[in-house]
Amino acid sequence: MRQPNLLFLMTDGQRADTVEPSTLCQTPHLDGLAARGARFERCYAPNPICSPTRASLMTGVLPHSHGMVDCTHTVEPYRAKLKAELPFWSQTLQAAGYHTGYLGKWHIERSQRLEEFGFDTYEVEGYHQLKGLVERDEEMQVRCTVKQKGYRDFLLYGVVDSPVEAAPEYQLYSDGIRFLQEAARDPDRPWALFVSSEGPHDPWVVPRDYYERYDPTQVPRPPNFDDDLSGRPGIYRLLQGIWRQLEWPQFAEAIACYYAFCSLVDDQVGRILATLEETGQAENTIVVFTADHGDYAGAHRLMLKGVPAFEDAYRVPLILSGPGIPAGRRVEQITSLMDLAPTLVGLTTGDDFPCYGRSLLPLLGSEDPEWDSEAFAEFHGQRFFYTQRVLWRDNYKYVFNGFDVDELYDLSADPHEMHNLAHDPAYLPVLEGMAGRMWDIVRETDDFNMYQAQYGMFRFAPVGPEWQQVDPHS
Repeated sequence: MRQPNLLFLMTDGQRADTVEPSTLCQTPHLDGLAARGARFERCYAPNPICSPTRASLMTGVLPHSHGMVDCTHTVEPYRAKLKAELPFWSQTLQAAGYHTGYLGKWHIERSQRLEEFGFDTYEVEGYHQLKGLVERDEEMQVRCTVKQKGYRDFLLYGVVDSPVEAAPEYQLYSDGIRFLQEAARDPDRPWALFVSSEGPHDPWVVPRDYYERYDPTQVPRPPNFDDDLSGRPGIYRLLQGIWRQLEWPQFAEAIACYYAFCSLVDDQVGRILATLEETGQAENTIVVFTADHGDYAGAHRLMLKGVPAFEDAYRVPLILSGPGIPAGRRVEQITSLMDLAPTLVGLTTGDDFPCYGRSLLPLLGSEDPEWDSEAFAEFHGQRFFYTQRVLWRDNYKYVFNGFDVDELYDLSADPHEMHNLAHDPAYLPVLEGMAGRMWDIVRETDDFNMYQAQYGMFRFAPVGPEWQQVDPHS
Protein backbone atom coordinates (compact mmCIF):
# COMPACT_ATOMS: atom_id res chain seq x y z
CA MET A 1 0.00 0.00 0.00
CA ARG A 2 1.31 3.47 -0.85
CA GLN A 3 1.85 6.24 1.68
CA PRO A 4 -1.34 7.27 3.52
CA ASN A 5 -3.27 10.40 2.69
CA LEU A 6 -3.73 13.12 5.30
CA LEU A 7 -6.92 15.05 6.01
CA PHE A 8 -6.31 17.76 8.61
CA LEU A 9 -9.44 19.46 9.97
CA MET A 10 -9.03 22.48 12.24
CA THR A 11 -11.52 24.80 13.86
CA ASP A 12 -11.00 28.17 15.53
CA GLY A 13 -11.70 28.67 19.22
CA GLN A 14 -13.12 25.25 20.10
CA ARG A 15 -12.77 23.97 23.66
CA ALA A 16 -11.64 20.41 24.30
CA ASP A 17 -14.76 19.60 26.31
CA THR A 18 -17.06 20.17 23.31
CA VAL A 19 -16.08 16.73 21.99
CA GLU A 20 -15.85 14.86 25.27
CA PRO A 21 -18.38 12.16 26.21
CA SER A 22 -19.89 14.12 29.11
CA THR A 23 -20.62 17.28 27.15
CA LEU A 24 -24.00 18.76 26.25
CA CYS A 25 -22.48 19.75 22.91
CA GLN A 26 -23.65 17.46 20.11
CA THR A 27 -20.82 16.30 17.81
CA PRO A 28 -21.78 12.78 16.66
CA HIS A 29 -19.42 12.72 13.68
CA LEU A 30 -16.41 13.65 15.80
CA ASP A 31 -17.55 11.12 18.40
CA GLY A 32 -17.44 8.47 15.69
CA LEU A 33 -14.02 9.63 14.53
CA ALA A 34 -12.70 9.36 18.10
CA ALA A 35 -14.18 5.86 18.46
CA ARG A 36 -12.26 4.80 15.36
CA GLY A 37 -9.03 6.43 16.54
CA ALA A 38 -7.28 8.13 19.44
CA ARG A 39 -8.53 11.01 21.58
CA PHE A 40 -5.86 13.08 23.35
CA GLU A 41 -7.46 14.35 26.54
CA ARG A 42 -4.80 16.83 27.67
CA CYS A 43 -3.56 18.51 24.51
CA TYR A 44 -2.58 22.16 24.91
CA ALA A 45 -2.14 25.03 22.51
CA PRO A 46 1.25 26.78 22.77
CA ASN A 47 -0.56 30.14 22.75
CA PRO A 48 -4.20 31.15 23.34
CA ILE A 49 -4.69 33.16 20.11
CA CYS A 50 -4.71 32.29 16.42
CA SER A 51 -1.52 33.24 14.56
CA PRO A 52 1.09 32.21 17.15
CA THR A 53 -0.47 28.79 17.66
CA ARG A 54 -1.01 28.18 13.94
CA ALA A 55 2.62 28.97 13.17
CA SER A 56 3.72 26.67 16.02
CA LEU A 57 1.50 23.88 14.71
CA MET A 58 3.13 24.05 11.26
CA THR A 59 6.73 24.44 12.48
CA GLY A 60 6.73 22.53 15.78
CA VAL A 61 8.44 25.38 17.65
CA LEU A 62 7.34 27.94 20.25
CA PRO A 63 6.17 31.42 19.18
CA HIS A 64 9.39 33.19 20.22
CA SER A 65 11.26 30.79 17.92
CA HIS A 66 9.12 31.42 14.83
CA GLY A 67 8.49 35.12 15.47
CA MET A 68 4.74 35.33 14.88
CA VAL A 69 4.00 36.22 18.49
CA ASP A 70 0.74 38.08 17.78
CA CYS A 71 -2.05 37.93 15.21
CA THR A 72 -1.17 39.02 11.71
CA HIS A 73 -3.83 41.72 11.50
CA THR A 74 -3.52 43.25 14.98
CA VAL A 75 0.01 44.67 15.10
CA GLU A 76 2.62 46.09 12.74
CA PRO A 77 5.13 43.64 11.26
CA TYR A 78 7.93 44.70 13.60
CA ARG A 79 5.82 43.37 16.49
CA ALA A 80 5.13 39.96 14.97
CA LYS A 81 6.75 38.51 11.86
CA LEU A 82 7.34 34.94 10.79
CA LYS A 83 11.05 34.18 10.59
CA ALA A 84 12.26 33.34 7.11
CA GLU A 85 13.15 29.83 5.99
CA LEU A 86 11.65 27.96 8.93
CA PRO A 87 10.69 24.46 7.76
CA PHE A 88 6.97 23.61 7.63
CA TRP A 89 5.88 19.99 7.86
CA SER A 90 3.78 20.57 4.73
CA GLN A 91 7.00 21.17 2.77
CA THR A 92 8.29 17.77 3.87
CA LEU A 93 5.15 16.07 2.58
CA GLN A 94 5.28 18.01 -0.68
CA ALA A 95 8.94 17.02 -1.19
CA ALA A 96 7.93 13.38 -0.63
CA GLY A 97 5.51 13.58 -3.57
CA TYR A 98 2.27 14.49 -1.84
CA HIS A 99 -0.29 16.64 -3.62
CA THR A 100 -0.89 19.29 -0.97
CA GLY A 101 -3.85 21.62 -0.52
CA TYR A 102 -4.99 24.23 1.99
CA LEU A 103 -8.51 25.61 2.27
CA GLY A 104 -9.80 28.16 4.77
CA LYS A 105 -8.34 30.41 7.39
CA TRP A 106 -4.53 30.70 7.12
CA HIS A 107 -3.61 33.46 9.60
CA ILE A 108 0.02 32.34 9.95
CA GLU A 109 1.86 35.10 8.09
CA ARG A 110 0.95 38.07 5.90
CA SER A 111 1.96 37.20 2.33
CA GLN A 112 -0.70 34.49 1.91
CA ARG A 113 1.57 32.93 -0.72
CA LEU A 114 1.13 29.37 0.44
CA GLU A 115 3.20 27.95 -2.40
CA GLU A 116 6.19 29.13 -0.35
CA PHE A 117 5.08 26.90 2.54
CA GLY A 118 4.56 23.60 0.77
CA PHE A 119 1.06 23.84 -0.69
CA ASP A 120 0.34 23.11 -4.35
CA THR A 121 -3.18 24.50 -4.30
CA TYR A 122 -4.93 26.78 -1.84
CA GLU A 123 -7.81 29.16 -1.26
CA VAL A 124 -7.61 31.37 1.82
CA GLU A 125 -8.67 34.91 0.90
CA GLY A 126 -12.36 34.16 0.86
CA TYR A 127 -12.40 32.38 4.20
CA HIS A 128 -10.81 34.80 6.64
CA GLN A 129 -13.39 37.46 7.38
CA LEU A 130 -13.47 37.60 11.19
CA LYS A 131 -10.87 40.25 11.93
CA GLY A 132 -11.53 42.28 15.05
CA LEU A 133 -15.08 43.56 15.45
CA VAL A 134 -17.60 41.83 13.21
CA GLU A 135 -20.80 43.59 12.17
CA ARG A 136 -23.81 41.63 10.92
CA ASP A 137 -26.70 43.56 9.44
CA GLU A 138 -29.21 40.76 8.94
CA GLU A 139 -32.24 40.38 11.17
CA MET A 140 -31.69 38.13 14.18
CA GLN A 141 -34.36 36.48 16.29
CA VAL A 142 -31.93 36.18 19.20
CA ARG A 143 -29.11 38.69 19.55
CA CYS A 144 -26.67 39.92 22.19
CA THR A 145 -24.54 43.02 21.74
CA VAL A 146 -22.16 44.26 24.42
CA LYS A 147 -22.22 48.03 24.78
CA GLN A 148 -19.61 50.16 26.54
CA LYS A 149 -19.08 53.88 26.60
CA GLY A 150 -16.62 55.03 23.95
CA TYR A 151 -16.34 51.57 22.29
CA ARG A 152 -18.09 50.31 19.19
CA ASP A 153 -20.79 47.74 19.88
CA PHE A 154 -19.55 44.15 20.17
CA LEU A 155 -21.75 41.41 18.72
CA LEU A 156 -21.38 38.28 20.84
CA TYR A 157 -24.05 35.91 19.51
CA GLY A 158 -27.18 35.71 17.41
CA VAL A 159 -29.66 33.45 15.64
CA VAL A 160 -30.62 33.85 11.97
CA ASP A 161 -33.14 32.15 9.68
CA SER A 162 -30.67 31.46 6.88
CA PRO A 163 -30.04 27.82 5.86
CA VAL A 164 -26.84 26.01 6.71
CA GLU A 165 -25.88 26.12 3.03
CA ALA A 166 -25.35 29.87 3.45
CA ALA A 167 -22.74 29.38 6.17
CA PRO A 168 -19.08 29.83 5.16
CA GLU A 169 -18.26 26.51 6.82
CA TYR A 170 -20.63 24.72 4.42
CA GLN A 171 -18.94 26.23 1.38
CA LEU A 172 -15.47 25.57 2.80
CA TYR A 173 -16.18 21.89 3.31
CA SER A 174 -17.85 21.71 -0.12
CA ASP A 175 -14.54 22.87 -1.57
CA GLY A 176 -12.78 20.23 0.51
CA ILE A 177 -15.13 17.56 -0.81
CA ARG A 178 -14.30 18.57 -4.40
CA PHE A 179 -10.58 18.25 -3.59
CA LEU A 180 -11.13 14.69 -2.34
CA GLN A 181 -13.22 13.77 -5.38
CA GLU A 182 -10.52 15.04 -7.73
CA ALA A 183 -7.76 13.32 -5.73
CA ALA A 184 -9.60 10.01 -6.05
CA ARG A 185 -9.01 10.15 -9.84
CA ASP A 186 -5.26 9.78 -9.24
CA PRO A 187 -5.14 6.89 -6.75
CA ASP A 188 -1.39 6.37 -7.13
CA ARG A 189 -0.47 9.78 -5.67
CA PRO A 190 -0.90 10.50 -1.96
CA TRP A 191 -2.47 13.78 -0.94
CA ALA A 192 -2.62 16.02 2.11
CA LEU A 193 -5.47 18.49 2.59
CA PHE A 194 -5.76 21.06 5.38
CA VAL A 195 -9.29 22.40 5.96
CA SER A 196 -9.37 25.32 8.41
CA SER A 197 -12.72 26.83 9.41
CA GLU A 198 -13.31 30.11 11.22
CA GLY A 199 -16.19 28.59 13.15
CA PRO A 200 -16.85 28.37 16.04
CA HIS A 201 -14.96 31.67 16.50
CA ASP A 202 -17.15 34.48 17.83
CA PRO A 203 -19.53 36.04 17.06
CA TRP A 204 -21.58 32.92 17.55
CA VAL A 205 -24.23 33.62 14.91
CA VAL A 206 -25.95 30.39 13.91
CA PRO A 207 -28.95 29.21 11.88
CA ARG A 208 -32.11 28.72 13.91
CA ASP A 209 -32.18 24.99 13.07
CA TYR A 210 -28.94 24.53 14.98
CA TYR A 211 -29.82 26.83 17.85
CA GLU A 212 -33.02 24.87 18.43
CA ARG A 213 -31.01 21.73 19.12
CA TYR A 214 -30.22 23.29 22.50
CA ASP A 215 -32.35 24.61 25.33
CA PRO A 216 -30.53 27.47 27.10
CA THR A 217 -32.41 26.66 30.31
CA GLN A 218 -30.67 23.26 30.32
CA VAL A 219 -27.16 24.63 29.83
CA PRO A 220 -25.23 23.87 33.03
CA ARG A 221 -23.72 26.79 34.87
CA PRO A 222 -19.90 26.46 34.96
CA PRO A 223 -18.75 25.48 38.47
CA ASN A 224 -16.47 28.54 38.54
CA PHE A 225 -19.01 31.00 37.15
CA ASP A 226 -19.15 32.90 40.45
CA ASP A 227 -15.37 33.00 40.87
CA ASP A 228 -14.43 36.56 41.89
CA LEU A 229 -10.87 35.92 40.68
CA SER A 230 -9.35 37.09 43.95
CA GLY A 231 -5.71 36.16 44.29
CA ARG A 232 -5.29 36.22 40.51
CA PRO A 233 -3.87 39.06 38.37
CA GLY A 234 -5.87 42.27 38.43
CA ILE A 235 -6.27 42.30 34.65
CA TYR A 236 -8.34 39.12 34.98
CA ARG A 237 -10.88 41.01 37.08
CA LEU A 238 -10.89 43.96 34.68
CA LEU A 239 -11.71 41.60 31.83
CA GLN A 240 -14.40 39.95 33.92
CA GLY A 241 -15.96 43.39 34.34
CA ILE A 242 -16.65 43.61 30.58
CA TRP A 243 -19.23 40.85 30.94
CA ARG A 244 -20.88 42.07 34.17
CA GLN A 245 -23.69 43.61 32.10
CA LEU A 246 -24.73 40.06 31.14
CA GLU A 247 -26.78 37.89 33.50
CA TRP A 248 -26.69 34.11 33.56
CA PRO A 249 -29.59 33.68 31.06
CA GLN A 250 -27.56 35.59 28.49
CA PHE A 251 -24.48 33.52 29.21
CA ALA A 252 -26.63 30.41 28.77
CA GLU A 253 -27.91 31.68 25.41
CA ALA A 254 -24.33 32.45 24.38
CA ILE A 255 -23.16 28.94 25.29
CA ALA A 256 -26.14 27.45 23.43
CA CYS A 257 -25.12 29.42 20.32
CA TYR A 258 -21.51 28.33 20.78
CA TYR A 259 -22.53 24.68 21.02
CA ALA A 260 -24.80 25.13 18.01
CA PHE A 261 -21.86 26.47 16.03
CA CYS A 262 -19.78 23.44 17.05
CA SER A 263 -22.62 21.19 15.88
CA LEU A 264 -22.78 23.01 12.55
CA VAL A 265 -19.07 22.39 12.02
CA ASP A 266 -19.49 18.76 13.11
CA ASP A 267 -22.08 18.23 10.39
CA GLN A 268 -19.56 19.50 7.83
CA VAL A 269 -16.99 17.09 9.22
CA GLY A 270 -19.58 14.35 8.68
CA ARG A 271 -19.99 15.40 5.04
CA ILE A 272 -16.28 15.24 4.25
CA LEU A 273 -15.79 11.95 6.11
CA ALA A 274 -18.66 10.48 4.10
CA THR A 275 -16.90 11.58 0.92
CA LEU A 276 -13.76 9.72 2.03
CA GLU A 277 -15.88 6.56 2.31
CA GLU A 278 -17.75 7.15 -0.96
CA THR A 279 -14.50 7.64 -2.90
CA GLY A 280 -12.85 4.58 -1.35
CA GLN A 281 -10.10 6.60 0.33
CA ALA A 282 -11.06 6.25 4.00
CA GLU A 283 -9.02 3.13 4.68
CA ASN A 284 -5.74 4.79 3.68
CA THR A 285 -6.32 8.30 5.07
CA ILE A 286 -5.10 9.68 8.37
CA VAL A 287 -7.64 12.16 9.76
CA VAL A 288 -6.71 14.81 12.30
CA PHE A 289 -9.18 17.04 14.10
CA THR A 290 -8.11 19.87 16.39
CA ALA A 291 -8.50 23.59 17.13
CA ASP A 292 -6.04 26.45 17.42
CA HIS A 293 -7.24 27.41 20.93
CA GLY A 294 -10.30 27.27 23.14
CA ASP A 295 -12.72 29.82 24.63
CA TYR A 296 -13.75 30.67 28.18
CA ALA A 297 -17.43 30.47 27.16
CA GLY A 298 -18.67 31.50 30.60
CA ALA A 299 -15.98 29.91 32.75
CA HIS A 300 -14.91 32.35 35.51
CA ARG A 301 -17.65 34.63 34.11
CA LEU A 302 -15.40 35.36 31.13
CA MET A 303 -15.84 35.14 27.37
CA LEU A 304 -13.48 34.73 24.40
CA LYS A 305 -9.78 34.07 25.16
CA GLY A 306 -6.64 36.00 26.00
CA VAL A 307 -4.53 36.77 29.03
CA PRO A 308 -6.41 34.78 31.73
CA ALA A 309 -4.43 31.56 31.36
CA PHE A 310 -7.22 29.14 32.19
CA GLU A 311 -7.68 25.63 30.83
CA ASP A 312 -10.72 26.69 28.81
CA ALA A 313 -8.56 28.81 26.49
CA TYR A 314 -5.57 26.47 26.23
CA ARG A 315 -6.86 22.89 26.26
CA VAL A 316 -7.97 21.86 22.78
CA PRO A 317 -9.53 18.80 21.17
CA LEU A 318 -7.18 16.44 19.38
CA ILE A 319 -8.37 13.32 17.57
CA LEU A 320 -6.28 11.15 15.24
CA SER A 321 -7.73 8.31 13.22
CA GLY A 322 -6.53 6.15 10.36
CA PRO A 323 -3.85 3.60 9.46
CA GLY A 324 -1.38 3.01 12.26
CA ILE A 325 -3.62 4.58 14.91
CA PRO A 326 -5.32 2.26 17.43
CA ALA A 327 -9.10 2.52 17.64
CA GLY A 328 -10.70 3.63 20.89
CA ARG A 329 -7.42 4.84 22.43
CA ARG A 330 -7.70 7.48 25.18
CA VAL A 331 -4.41 9.28 25.72
CA GLU A 332 -4.25 10.88 29.15
CA GLN A 333 -0.65 12.12 29.02
CA ILE A 334 -0.02 15.83 28.46
CA THR A 335 0.68 16.75 24.85
CA SER A 336 1.02 19.89 22.73
CA LEU A 337 -0.16 20.99 19.31
CA MET A 338 3.54 21.40 18.47
CA ASP A 339 3.78 17.60 18.70
CA LEU A 340 1.72 17.23 15.53
CA ALA A 341 4.55 18.36 13.22
CA PRO A 342 6.89 15.40 13.87
CA THR A 343 3.94 13.04 14.34
CA LEU A 344 2.37 13.69 10.94
CA VAL A 345 5.68 13.53 9.12
CA GLY A 346 6.39 10.22 10.83
CA LEU A 347 2.97 8.77 10.01
CA THR A 348 3.10 9.81 6.34
CA THR A 349 6.66 9.86 5.00
CA GLY A 350 8.40 8.01 7.83
CA ASP A 351 10.94 10.83 8.08
CA ASP A 352 12.06 12.82 11.10
CA PHE A 353 11.07 16.46 11.50
CA PRO A 354 13.51 18.31 13.77
CA CYS A 355 11.65 20.71 16.07
CA TYR A 356 10.77 21.30 19.72
CA GLY A 357 7.58 19.24 19.49
CA ARG A 358 7.73 15.51 20.24
CA SER A 359 6.36 12.75 18.04
CA LEU A 360 3.18 11.25 19.47
CA LEU A 361 3.94 7.87 17.93
CA PRO A 362 5.08 6.35 21.26
CA LEU A 363 1.68 7.21 22.73
CA LEU A 364 -0.04 5.53 19.80
CA GLY A 365 2.14 2.43 19.94
CA SER A 366 1.93 1.65 23.65
CA GLU A 367 -0.61 2.34 26.35
CA ASP A 368 2.14 2.90 28.92
CA PRO A 369 5.09 4.46 27.09
CA GLU A 370 7.91 6.47 28.58
CA TRP A 371 6.64 10.03 28.24
CA ASP A 372 7.47 13.21 30.11
CA SER A 373 3.95 14.48 30.78
CA GLU A 374 4.37 18.21 30.33
CA ALA A 375 3.53 21.05 27.95
CA PHE A 376 4.67 24.63 27.66
CA ALA A 377 3.05 27.77 26.31
CA GLU A 378 3.91 31.41 26.02
CA PHE A 379 1.79 34.51 25.61
CA HIS A 380 3.16 37.79 24.34
CA GLY A 381 0.08 39.75 25.25
CA GLN A 382 -1.63 40.71 22.01
CA ARG A 383 -1.76 44.47 21.52
CA PHE A 384 -0.98 45.30 25.16
CA PHE A 385 2.09 43.09 25.70
CA TYR A 386 1.16 40.92 28.69
CA THR A 387 4.12 38.55 29.08
CA GLN A 388 3.27 35.05 30.29
CA ARG A 389 4.78 31.59 30.31
CA VAL A 390 2.64 28.56 31.19
CA LEU A 391 3.91 25.13 32.26
CA TRP A 392 1.82 22.01 32.73
CA ARG A 393 3.62 19.15 34.42
CA ASP A 394 1.71 16.11 35.65
CA ASN A 395 -1.10 17.52 37.83
CA TYR A 396 0.39 20.97 38.37
CA LYS A 397 0.11 24.11 36.31
CA TYR A 398 2.32 27.16 36.76
CA VAL A 399 1.71 30.58 35.19
CA PHE A 400 4.53 33.12 35.20
CA ASN A 401 2.94 36.56 34.90
CA GLY A 402 5.41 39.27 34.01
CA PHE A 403 2.88 41.93 35.00
CA ASP A 404 1.30 40.66 38.25
CA VAL A 405 1.20 37.74 40.68
CA ASP A 406 2.05 34.25 39.47
CA GLU A 407 -0.38 31.34 39.56
CA LEU A 408 -0.05 27.72 40.64
CA TYR A 409 -2.88 25.20 40.42
CA ASP A 410 -3.23 21.56 41.39
CA LEU A 411 -5.50 20.47 38.54
CA SER A 412 -6.24 17.09 40.12
CA ALA A 413 -7.70 18.69 43.26
CA ASP A 414 -8.87 21.94 41.64
CA PRO A 415 -9.80 21.25 38.00
CA HIS A 416 -11.77 24.51 37.74
CA GLU A 417 -8.81 26.65 38.85
CA MET A 418 -10.43 28.39 41.78
CA HIS A 419 -7.48 28.36 44.20
CA ASN A 420 -4.15 29.96 43.38
CA LEU A 421 -1.51 28.13 45.43
CA ALA A 422 1.39 30.36 44.41
CA HIS A 423 1.41 32.17 47.78
CA ASP A 424 0.73 29.13 49.95
CA PRO A 425 3.96 28.38 51.88
CA ALA A 426 3.14 24.69 51.83
CA TYR A 427 3.52 24.69 48.04
CA LEU A 428 6.75 26.69 47.87
CA PRO A 429 8.85 23.65 46.83
CA VAL A 430 6.38 22.88 44.04
CA LEU A 431 6.32 26.52 42.94
CA GLU A 432 10.10 26.75 42.83
CA GLY A 433 10.37 23.44 41.01
CA MET A 434 7.87 24.52 38.37
CA ALA A 435 9.57 27.89 37.93
CA GLY A 436 12.92 26.12 37.66
CA ARG A 437 11.57 23.86 34.92
CA MET A 438 10.26 26.97 33.13
CA TRP A 439 13.79 28.38 33.08
CA ASP A 440 15.09 25.05 31.73
CA ILE A 441 12.72 25.31 28.76
CA VAL A 442 13.51 28.98 28.28
CA ARG A 443 17.17 28.07 27.89
CA GLU A 444 16.54 24.94 25.81
CA THR A 445 14.56 26.99 23.29
CA ASP A 446 16.86 30.04 23.41
CA ASP A 447 14.20 32.44 24.67
CA PHE A 448 16.79 35.22 24.93
CA ASN A 449 14.39 37.89 26.16
CA MET A 450 13.48 35.76 29.16
CA TYR A 451 16.76 34.22 30.30
CA GLN A 452 18.67 37.50 30.01
CA ALA A 453 16.13 39.28 32.25
CA GLN A 454 18.38 39.48 35.32
CA TYR A 455 18.53 43.25 35.80
CA GLY A 456 17.15 44.57 39.09
CA MET A 457 13.70 45.44 37.74
CA PHE A 458 13.06 41.90 36.45
CA ARG A 459 13.87 39.78 39.50
CA PHE A 460 10.43 38.75 40.70
CA ALA A 461 10.04 35.11 39.58
CA PRO A 462 9.99 32.54 42.44
CA VAL A 463 13.53 31.58 41.42
CA GLY A 464 15.81 33.07 38.80
CA PRO A 465 17.19 31.63 35.55
CA GLU A 466 20.43 30.52 37.22
CA TRP A 467 18.62 28.39 39.80
CA GLN A 468 19.29 24.66 39.65
CA GLN A 469 17.08 22.09 41.29
CA VAL A 470 18.75 19.86 43.87
CA ASP A 471 18.41 16.14 43.21
CA PRO A 472 17.27 14.68 46.57
CA HIS A 473 18.88 11.34 45.62
CA SER A 474 22.33 12.77 44.92
